[in-house]
Amino acid sequence: MSSVRPWRDIMRRQSRQIMVGNVPVGGDAPITVQTMTNTPTEDVGATIDQIRRCEEAGADIIRVSCPTAEATEHFDKITKAANVPIVADIHFHYKRALEAADKGAACLRINPGNIGSSERVAEVVRAAKANGCAIRIGVNAGSLEKDLLEKYGEPCPEALIESALDHIKLLQDHDFHEFKVAVKASDVFLAVAAYHGLADAVDCPLHLGITEAGGLVGGTVKSSIGIGSLLWAGIGDTIRVSLSAEPEQEVKVGYEILKSLGLRTRGVRVVSCPSCSRQGFDVIRTVETLEKRLEHIKTPMSLSVLGCVVNGPGEARETDIGITGGGNGKHMVYLSGVTDHHVKIDDMLDHIVRLVETKAAQIEAGEAVAFDPHAKEAAE
Repeated sequence: MSSVRPWRDIMRRQSRQIMVGNVPVGGDAPITVQTMTNTPTEDVGATIDQIRRCEEAGADIIRVSCPTAEATEHFDKITKAANVPIVADIHFHYKRALEAADKGAACLRINPGNIGSSERVAEVVRAAKANGCAIRIGVNAGSLEKDLLEKYGEPCPEALIESALDHIKLLQDHDFHEFKVAVKASDVFLAVAAYHGLADAVDCPLHLGITEAGGLVGGTVKSSIGIGSLLWAGIGDTIRVSLSAEPEQEVKVGYEILKSLGLRTRGVRVVSCPSCSRQGFDVIRTVETLEKRLEHIKTPMSLSVLGCVVNGPGEARETDIGITGGGNGKHMVYLSGVTDHHVKIDDMLDHIVRLVETKAAQIEAGEAVAFDPHAKEAAE
């Protein structure tokens, strides 16, 4: 059956599926969103509190750094308290991987550039097998093996891919196949080229990310270009948006990237105009307030907020709930794409929040479905 809108179709790369705890990664599983805590892991309470906030934001998998013996000493308290799988982030000290595996890590993230000898990797594999852990091979342009840097002269796609393939072979030689791979770089071009090459070379799940992407605004733009272009090409099974920002923000940005490509839906998708002098209300402040007040909504649905009637009615016809600026302090409300009633500006925010909450509750109760303006056309 052909698609109604083939220009929106994404042909996802076929990979084999692994399990990270109880979360499937790869195959036909939804693309998962990850983040990483930034609290001292030794501070168990602070780390669990941050994990809770990330879970609330929608994180599917959360990574926790294990740099010291003190960090893994009470790691089991963290893994037991978490409601999502926890990945232990391991650098340099392979024994931390062994300890984390014994204390409930669902996955071990190791970097082939700094984990050590093949014998040490073999020990990590044995610990992963014994505890049912997956492994994430994390190749990074900033920490490539010295021999590869000497061979290629600088980090390049071929060097990242060769590093990944070498480490994949090492795991496979130990009959270990529950792994996913990342080839990250802060350079968008380098990362994207490396992922394309690796995607052609292997069938394992790929973890996407643009490492050291920057702050909230710059890093979001950079990650959206890199991760978004790969996902659009069908490449990628799990993502982490690396920002110099709180980890909850990484989760939100990750979901927005997936939502914009139609790959995942969660919460309210807001369509809003940039505002201009035609606006009948303060669009910027209205959207800021609505996004904050609707953060608790997890049900996928859509809301359009347009300041005037130029594009307002057209956008409202595509969303569950819409508000379009009118004159004399009265604005038009649309429900499931149809003009429904007016609302006064003083009551507008509370009114829209109530409408969204009511529609979300109806969807969750099976009394309504999220509005799809193209459902009839697709059915025909």
